Amino acid sequence: MGKPNLETRKIGEIVTDNFKTAEIFKKFGIDFCCGGNVSLQQACDEKNLNISVLSKELLILDDQPQDNNYNFKKWNLDFLCDYIVNTHHKTVLKLLPQLMSYTQKIADVHGTNHPELTQIATLFSQINDELFPHLKNEEEILFPAIKDVLKTGSGHSKEIITSEIARMSKEHEFAGEAMDRINKLSSNYLLPADACNTYTVTFKLLEQFEDDLHIHVHLENNILYPKALALLN
Repeated sequence: MGKPNLETRKIGEIVTDNFKTAEIFKKFGIDFCCGGNVSLQQACDEKNLNISVLSKELLILDDQPQDNNYNFKKWNLDFLCDYIVNTHHKTVLKLLPQLMSYTQKIADVHGTNHPELTQIATLFSQINDELFPHLKNEEEILFPAIKDVLKTGSGHSKEIITSEIARMSKEHEFAGEAMDRINKLSSNYLLPADACNTYTVTFKLLEQFEDDLHIHVHLENNILYPKALALLN
């Protein structure tokens, strides 16, 4: 942030350096988690955005103090693993069953007038099937391997880190793309005039789930995984 050639910096790096920028990227519809490996210029070109306007908003944050409590890139890896489990995994595990039920319910009731709801229910079912084993593998295999390497430098655990991160990065991409499709199908969670209470709650929870997933994947893709891979050297 505040450095020359901001347009060439990767989205994920910008958010890693200043987490407050995540809100700006959300406002402009830019993916900072799974899409965090592209430059600011490329992201703006893909979205047909004025990079000068976006850069100005990002640079304004340089004059504001950062909250050191959420300077994730400075956290120890074992602490970051525990934070992800206690914060984001708990959120996912709470919302998955609720949204499985709600997305199917509104598809059954409103699907005739809003056929996109059937597609949303199908996509969320696929996300559910992907994330449950994904979280389990992180908690029982990857995160313990990271902690083991920190303590003992185990070669076996280093091999686990390499294979698990490669696979889990692909699973992140799948979940991110599926939520992006749900966002587009719902017109960014825009409620129709005939939306009932369950319809309203479902869209609010889907938006909450997507926001949490973006932060969750950002912490892993752009901070945890690179630092864990650096332990292998």
